Amino acid sequence: MTTLFQKPLNVISLGLSSFADNLREAGGDVLHLNWKPVADGDAQANWQLATLLNDPRINAANEQAIARYLEAQPELVGISTASAAIPALNGQKRILHSGPPIAWQEMCGPVQGAIAGAIVYEGWASDVDQAMAMAARGDIALEPCHHYGAVGPMAGIISPSMPVWVVENRTHGNRTFCNFNEGLGKVLRFGANGEEVLTRLRWMGDVLAPALAKALESTGSIELKPMIAQALHMGDECHNRNAAASGLFFKRVAPALARIENGPQALEFIAANDHFFLNLSMAACKAMLDAARDVPFSSMVTVMARNGVNFGIQLSGTGSRWFQAPANPVDGLFFPGFSVEDAAADLGDSAITETAGIGGFAMAASPAIVKFVGGTPVDATRHSMTMQEITLTQNPAFTLPALNFAGSGSGIDARRVIDRNILPVINTGIAHKRAGVGQIGAGITTAPLPCFIDALAALAETLEGKP
Repeated sequence: MTTLFQKPLNVISLGLSSFADNLREAGGDVLHLNWKPVADGDAQANWQLATLLNDPRINAANEQAIARYLEAQPELVGISTASAAIPALNGQKRILHSGPPIAWQEMCGPVQGAIAGAIVYEGWASDVDQAMAMAARGDIALEPCHHYGAVGPMAGIISPSMPVWVVENRTHGNRTFCNFNEGLGKVLRFGANGEEVLTRLRWMGDVLAPALAKALESTGSIELKPMIAQALHMGDECHNRNAAASGLFFKRVAPALARIENGPQALEFIAANDHFFLNLSMAACKAMLDAARDVPFSSMVTVMARNGVNFGIQLSGTGSRWFQAPANPVDGLFFPGFSVEDAAADLGDSAITETAGIGGFAMAASPAIVKFVGGTPVDATRHSMTMQEITLTQNPAFTLPALNFAGSGSGIDARRVIDRNILPVINTGIAHKRAGVGQIGAGITTAPLPCFIDALAALAETLEGKP
């Protein structure tokens, strides 16, 4: 049935009292109300939601989880090779990829292409064809970055010899890792694996990383949370727009880099790459969210990640268990000569930024982002306001000038996602579906609802028989 009102309504789908509140809020004006059933009409999921929506055990657990997230203070404390930072990579033919677990045969083209490039980079194969054959035979162990406290954008590839950022949450002591950002165009994270890609990666390992490590010895650890907060006031959302954050990082390390060998080369590379800070942003968000993990009964989402085939989430209260559904397509802007038919599905660990309340959740801070991902400045503000409806709090550290300096919505509550039929919004790049082509655009997508329904069902099982 279609009901007519004139004032936009906040549609809260469960409970007559909530619906009545919306009617009173509308003041009797007339506009179409676009209603759809909770959980796509799944009766069992609806009943489960009704029993858990105000469960005091979940509410108390969420208070604890969100407090740990808010207390976290991520700092850049080091630069290391991945094998030194992540013991599981030391002496092993193992490569980490983005998103939830997936077998080689089921991977999308960009992830396969990036893995093949990393195998050649490591010297385990002489060319991409040989690398592909090794991966297909199972000669290389392939696992998610998230299983080792790491994150990687798009294909997400971390192999043993690659340099990684080492970020530590000073409040709770947990560490996280992310690879270095290569820039735009034909890069490994979009599945490109030609000689120019490998040459750049070798330079990053041999020149860039040692120079930055030396500079960090001079600067000392670098607090990342204040840097993100300042960038939000300068037009970034710290996922697809990192121009301000990269500039702030440049300013922080430039005096030290200017005084050391290869420092000027490093400065030139950073200055030419407005996305340089993205990987630091991701590691910082991972550090803050890992602090909130493993709180029994909590429905707070601690991971959202995509592998180009499936979208996966994790809840604090269910630990490292994945809940997956097919990744949604990306609605965006394409480079000349490309279209949606060329695009891979949603890809990458960079949705950790939205999980932490920035990225798509902070679009109101970055109206210019719509020039890159599509839409209007009004859409950017609307996305941020809508995300506050599915989160546990507004982060006082990440404030949005366009919303009168209200904090960005943070701490996605799986219950609210289902109850309010509002899916988390994500800013993302778009990779070509074939290996080796690279980036073909950028846009906006959402997390699929079935992940949250399955996660809440699993959380309900942990509550059975518990006081």
